[in-house]
Amino acid sequence: MQPSSLSPAWLAAGSCSPSEITQLDTHLAVLVESAAPSLLDIKGVGVATAATLLAATGDNPTRLRSDRSFAALCGSSPVDASSGRQLRHRLNRGGDRQANCALYLIVLNRLSWDQRSKDYVARRTAEGKTKKEVIRCLKRYVAREVYQAIMRDMADQVAPITTLKAFQRAA
Repeated sequence: MQPSSLSPAWLAAGSCSPSEITQLDTHLAVLVESAAPSLLDIKGVGVATAATLLAATGDNPTRLRSDRSFAALCGSSPVDASSGRQLRHRLNRGGDRQANCALYLIVLNRLSWDQRSKDYVARRTAEGKTKKEVIRCLKRYVAREVYQAIMRDMADQVAPITTLKAFQRAA
């Protein structure tokens, strides 16, 4: 299916028929699989969450210098919320909220069937963390894993032009 075949007529109608939704889902799956195949290999990542995370990353993932910058972009980086002798972190309210939601869905997915995640939650709650804080930590781990997968896939596709001078020489 060509991108031009996705006419804006279905946008004007305001709703899609089930066959159109299936067709769009299939097209999205093909696009995500071609853009980032290893992203779909991560436990708990489906086509919709992968598409959301790829959209948040944008067409220039090299602007993200590390997994920390990707976590900040997704709003899953820790923010210091310490007071007095109490040392703690809270959720970052900035960043792309849809990407943050995608990370949250991945974490919830893993908490329902992944034994490592269940063990992690049990261990951290035994240490005195709340479930909300443990989910924040898990989102950070998932963001690290997603960033590494996206960078692996992007490195296989295009060699980035890192400086303006190199860009000018290439033109």
